[in-house]
Amino acid sequence: MAATVLFSFFGVLLLLGAPIVVALGVASMAVYVVSGQDISSLIELAFSAINSFPLMALPSFILAGALMGDAGIARRLIYIAEELAGPAAGGLGAATVIACMFFGAISGSGPATTAAVGMLVIPAMIERGYGKSYPAALTATAGGLGVVIPPSMPLIIYGVTANESISAMFMAGVIPGMLLGVGLVTANYIAAKRNGYQTEGHSYDVKRVAKALKDGIWSLMAPVVILGGIYSGMFTPTEAAVVSIFYALFVGVFIHKESSLRGLNEAFQSTTWLTGRVLIIMFTATAFGRILVEHQIPAMIAQGILYITDSLWLIWLLVIGFLLIVGMFIEILATIMIVTPVLLPVMMELGVDPIHFGIVLVVSLGIGFSTPPLGENMFISSSIANVSIERISVRALPLVGSMVVIDLVLAFFPELSLMLPRIMGF
Repeated sequence: MAATVLFSFFGVLLLLGAPIVVALGVASMAVYVVSGQDISSLIELAFSAINSFPLMALPSFILAGALMGDAGIARRLIYIAEELAGPAAGGLGAATVIACMFFGAISGSGPATTAAVGMLVIPAMIERGYGKSYPAALTATAGGLGVVIPPSMPLIIYGVTANESISAMFMAGVIPGMLLGVGLVTANYIAAKRNGYQTEGHSYDVKRVAKALKDGIWSLMAPVVILGGIYSGMFTPTEAAVVSIFYALFVGVFIHKESSLRGLNEAFQSTTWLTGRVLIIMFTATAFGRILVEHQIPAMIAQGILYITDSLWLIWLLVIGFLLIVGMFIEILATIMIVTPVLLPVMMELGVDPIHFGIVLVVSLGIGFSTPPLGENMFISSSIANVSIERISVRALPLVGSMVVIDLVLAFFPELSLMLPRIMGF
């Protein structure tokens, strides 16, 4: 009965257009009311979920990403990426992907990466003959790399939800993030050849590349300081997030001298809004997940899946297909907190490592950033390029297809995710 009440209320509220946080909260409260339990215990449970030291890394990394954009770090990273891409077919498109990988290693946010990089590269790509829809599609898709390349907000949320080491999750995301980047660069090259997006107007110049690297050395050092400190054991991910804030302020004020009080104010505003949004979703999603566990709903779902098949490969296909669909409709952080208690026990029973599952989960849901109707990155790039979502979606299909292929490779070859954590002793 609990499962019926929980999913009925949740599904009906979503169909009525209620915000995800309302659907989660009301569905959880409905179960408590029907079963005669004290609702106050639900509040205590949800509060304990967000009263977490590792979770403090979340607002700190959001603030650091905003401050680094104001400090001119993002602009320099894009310039470096453009010079590294050179005059090859679709070179500026490849630079966009590389820039998203760089900035994703700073902001940890897909929408933030899309906005920061898109404001600079989309107008430039339009000017150089890429059209409007393709630059927007490429930037929206590549912006999703920010959820995989550490530090990543979804990886932090998964680590807290699954009680896994956030440092291990960060380490596990390095190779998958690079593979996704290679896949997008390859897809961009094919699209450039097919559509005639040839050279960018100048030959490859080692001196110009060296100058770009010299001018952007402090920008390149940002992910080195953050990730190097974590992996060397100098500080925890939460402490690294605070260090990254001071690094952004130092570079912006004393090195680049581009930080401003207005930019600082906007950074605090965006951080407050994003953090509040995440925490309130986590508040209600934790209660939702606890009800699932208390009523053994994950165990029932596991039995149902195993009744269909015990083939791990087939189950991976079912799980990834399910996650791709869910990611099209529900925000990634809420989805992680909802599906982790349900699917993780099933996969662990089949011998899947929780860290490996977390990477595939985040990659699968991250694709949803560039797939409507939710597609947060799509809306951002659409507004920058002034082109409709429908046109962007069509041009994004081959790019999304490359990410799905990489997602399947990650699922079927777990060492791609687990190799670095094992080398580092996690």
